[in-house]
Formats: sequence, C-alpha cells, structure tokens
Amino acid sequence: MKGWSPSAMKAAMTLEVSGGLRWVMMVHAGGGDEVLLPLSLWLCHLQENPEPDRASIYHSVIINTSKEMMCFSDFPIPAEFPNFMHNSLIMDYFRMYADHFQLTKHIRFNTKVLQIKRRSDFSRSGQWDVETENRDGKREKHIFDAVMICIGHHCQPNLPLHDFPGIETFKGKYFHSRDYKTPEEWRNKKVVVIGIGNSGGDIAVELSRVTKQLYLSTRRGAWIVNRVGINGIPIDMLFNRATRLIKSILPFGVLCALAERQLDHRFNHALYNLKPKHRFFSQHPTVNDELPNRILSGTVQVKPNIRRFLGSSVEFEDGSIVEDVDLVVFATGYKFSYPFLDSRVVSVTENKASLYKYVFPPELDHPTLAIIGLVQPLGAIMPISEIQARWATQVFKGCIKLPPAAAMLRDIKCKQEAMAKRYVASPRHTIQVDYVDYMDQIAELVGVRPRIMRMLLTDPQLGLKVLLGPSTPYQYRLRGPGKWAGARQAIFTQWERVAKPLQTRLSDEPKPKKASKWPLIMFTAAVGLWAYHHRNNFPAFLQDPTALLDNIRAFLPSGCKFP
Repeated sequence: MKGWSPSAMKAAMTLEVSGGLRWVMMVHAGGGDEVLLPLSLWLCHLQENPEPDRASIYHSVIINTSKEMMCFSDFPIPAEFPNFMHNSLIMDYFRMYADHFQLTKHIRFNTKVLQIKRRSDFSRSGQWDVETENRDGKREKHIFDAVMICIGHHCQPNLPLHDFPGIETFKGKYFHSRDYKTPEEWRNKKVVVIGIGNSGGDIAVELSRVTKQLYLSTRRGAWIVNRVGINGIPIDMLFNRATRLIKSILPFGVLCALAERQLDHRFNHALYNLKPKHRFFSQHPTVNDELPNRILSGTVQVKPNIRRFLGSSVEFEDGSIVEDVDLVVFATGYKFSYPFLDSRVVSVTENKASLYKYVFPPELDHPTLAIIGLVQPLGAIMPISEIQARWATQVFKGCIKLPPAAAMLRDIKCKQEAMAKRYVASPRHTIQVDYVDYMDQIAELVGVRPRIMRMLLTDPQLGLKVLLGPSTPYQYRLRGPGKWAGARQAIFTQWERVAKPLQTRLSDEPKPKKASKWPLIMFTAAVGLWAYHHRNNFPAFLQDPTALLDNIRAFLPSGCKFP
C-alpha cells in the first residue's frame, strides 16, 4: 500500500490484535480529515477468561470519568446515558461511534500482529513491514505507510512476588486484579487486597460486601476522591480554565493544602488510616465513593505493607498477623512493552519510554510511527488519545513537521525531570499528564486550541463557557483542522446532558436557579491581584497556607465567600 489516498477519508484504519492486544494501523488517511479512534480501542470487551497480555475488566466496572469529559470531541454521548457509565454502556457508545462514522468496514478483527519492523528502504520510504496471523493460523505480510500502536498500558500485569517473602508457602489462592471478575466465590472468606489504586479500592469495596473480613494493604496510603463533587456535579466537570489559571499562579504547596483540606472535609484521612506522606498532587489520586463507608462499617480494615507470608497467615509490617487468609488480590499495577516491535525503535525500561510528547520516537528517519494512549492522565484518556491521533495523522501527511531530534530529546528530558520532581517515585508515575495542560499542548501543535480572548470579543457567551465551564472535548472542534459545526451547540447543551439521566421522577419543585459565576470571577481576579502584589514573597507564604488564604480574602469584595 503505497502513498496516501487522494480522497479524504474520515477514518481509514485497520484494527489488529497483537497477542490479544488491540491496536490501530492507519492505512490511507488522505485529504484534510483526520483519523478517529475506533470501536473497542479503549475498553476491552468483558471476558471471563481473558487472553494473556490482553487488558481485562471485572463485571461491575464503572468508569471514573464523566461522560461529558470522556466523549470523543465530535460525538457526544447520548443525553440519557448516566454520567458515570457501566462498562457495557461504554461499549455501546463505541459501537454507536463506529456505526456513525462507518468505521467497521475498515476494521479487521481477530488478527494477531506478530511483528512490525522498518522496511529495508525505510530511510527513503518511511514504510513498515507488518506480519499478521488470522484466527485460522494464516500468516500475511503487509506494507504500511504509517503505524499507530494503541495498546495502552493496562495489558501486562505487574506481579512483584519477589517483594513478598514466603509467598511460595501461601496455602490460599492469589492472583492479579486483572483476573478478578465477581465476588460471589469469596463469600464468608478472609481476603487481602494489596494496593490502593482505583482497581484495588473498587475490588476491596465490592469484596467487602460478601467476605468475612477484607484487609486493604497499602504502603503509602492515598488521597481518596469522590466522583460526586460540589452540589452533586461530576467532580471532573468542576475543573476549568479559570481553576487552571489559579493553579498556574499559586505555589505547589498551597494548591496541595487547598485540595487536601477539601478532601478531609468529606472524611479525615488520618483518622481513617489512609493519609499518605506525599502531597495530593504528587501521586495519582484514587477515585472511590464507598471506601470510607466500608471502613466506617468495619468490613474493610486498612493495613500497612505485608512483611511476609506464613502458610495461610499474613504478617504485616506493624507486626499484626491475620490467620486463615483465603485469597490475596495483587492490585499492583501494570507494565508496558512492545514485544512485536524492534526495541531500537521504542525502548522501554522500568515503564519509561523515550517519546516526544508521549507519542513519537524522536530519532526515526521518518515520523511514521506513533504511540497513542500511553499516558496516565489526571482526567479522561479518550479525548487525549483522540487529540494525539489527530496530531499523528497531520504529521503522517506532512501537514505538521516535528522539531529536530535534539529538540525533541531535550523536551523529553525536561518532562522526565519535572515528573521526578513532582511525583512519588513509582512505575505508576512515568507517564503522568494533566488533562487540560496536555490537551492544550497537543491542540496548539494541531492548530485547534481554543482562542479564548478572541471568543470573548467575537462570541462572549461561548468565550465565557469555554473559560469558566468544564473543559469538555468539544472545545477542540471549534476551529482548525477537523472543525465540527456542532461543537458550539454541544458546549451550550453539555449541562442538559448532565441533568437528563438524573431527571427520572416528575417533581413539582421549582427548578433551581443557575449559580452565578461572579463569585468565581471575583475569586480568580482576587488571586491574580494577590499573586501580583506578593510575587516576591511566595516562599514565605508556603510556610503558612492559612495566612495565605487570609491574605487572598483581603482582595475579595465584601460579601464574597471563600472557604
């Protein structure tokens, strides 16, 4: 397959499977349109016995990002769908997406990718040799102009048994959280869950409803975030460009103090034995609505790290011992690698890959290979992966040029240093990105970043919604390549889609008035004035965040409340 197709194609793709891993190979993306991500890319279909090295989920999984923040930018999730969806509804949405854009005819299912390698004339052509195998065992060789690898980073379970002395003597059963499906088998049993990430927290809560006792083992503790934010709004819809501006102004320690104070209003993390030594923005938070309730009811007991296994007993680092343990679930994260790809193209060491903006290998002769979705965002993964794919196709077509290799390597090093400075050292924190910051970075490269100041002058209503409203993906379809005529309307109706699935009972109660944005505007202005006035005294204020808040209040008009 040589050269780009002269006709514009909305999504010219072939979906392959490498050792059971889903990924996308772009074939002919021509004209002015861009690739859109296909069916089943981000959430594997539920299987009782998943194939090795394939992402897997359990029956009860509910997404922890809200529908308006996670949808693709030109295809809103139906209004009647709940704000936080069950995995089956996400699959329904992906199928709707694939049908709407007529993608299925471009997808080849049930095909393993055995090998991807540069062609012998790669320095001239930039093409790739790809060997595949179908379900009947028939192998084929293909030539592709460009390749996207979209397997994500939840395929290869990290099972660090060497860190748990005596595990070989354990008489019960143990497995990685990837292999957990339902709780019924463990009714009236004693279970230990190791790890307090999102999967560990969810599995601990679910198992605690049926087990005799559930023990949740954590080395560092965690900050627990609720899906439900202020006034019942999905928590991720409360973050916008105004809060991002505040975040860019305030010192890191102050930001953490504000977030931690808000989380401790819900429940005292120290009292519940969960408070970590690290600050809130130094680790990926755990999203869990029920864990405090399960701890309060005693069905979950929080324990420190495991010191050793002794037959059917588990000894923790505080010296306590739990006897007759039936099951241990290792919710210990994942590793990523690309065994089907030459390691000289993308080298992975300790969950670190050298990629420009987490997408492009920096030293290829031609930028015709892109890694999509290899990020751990503080926010939704789907829109980030979509903007990455839009960028990649523009690069493939020659519409966008990448910087020189030396500049890309400097950018990679800078990001690695920033990450090491901010986050707790962990394999989990090698690909962290902040949702809006990263989306804006890539959108700027594609030419689709919202021009807010211009909007405030030419379309003030839209400008205010983009500035003060949730940073939904539709904002990246307002201008530039791939502009969508429905983007403005989608932004204006996004709160209606949030409310729709909640209005399931007729009520005579008057509709609540919309909250005024003036307090937020005034607070933002106050923070800006304070930051400018005290721009040389940030270190002193870091020592006493309470004094900082008192200083900010001084810049607020009388009657404006600030927590």
